Amino acid sequence: MGGLLLAALLALVAVPRAQAAWLGRLDPKQLLGPWYVLAVASREKSFAVEKDMKNVAGVVVTLTPENNLTLSSQHGLQGCSQSVTELLKRNSGWVFENPSIGVLELRVLATNFRDYAIIFTQLEFGDEPFNTVELYSRTEAASQEAMGLFTKWSRGLGFLSQQ
Repeated sequence: MGGLLLAALLALVAVPRAQAAWLGRLDPKQLLGPWYVLAVASREKSFAVEKDMKNVAGVVVTLTPENNLTLSSQHGLQGCSQSVTELLKRNSGWVFENPSIGVLELRVLATNFRDYAIIFTQLEFGDEPFNTVELYSRTEAASQEAMGLFTKWSRGLGFLSQQ
């Protein structure tokens, strides 16, 4: 019985899909490339008031040779402004940060790597710390699975949602 259980555990470890599902072993290379940001939830004070200014057309995720994450994004209704943000990899796990620009933490909460990623970010601008949860999608429309997970995470953290 013990040998059978050990064989089953070894088989699960050998399957790439099983490893990919465990975010403790997240390979950020699987997150590289273009993404649409389809939904955002936040506790920022002005979030609901300025929601029309928070539209993001897309994000391109790249990885530097030092394993830092670079996010190139287009903001606005027609991608009228662009920004590039480099986030430094923390020593523990695949968590990224850049406190000098107000990004205290960025981590993946859930993903299937090919269709969607639920991203948590802890930010601080001025004296106002706040968190956001974003739904990244490879396509212009999110799957039911992705929307369900985004709703679960945003509601669970008590956020307002903009979709």
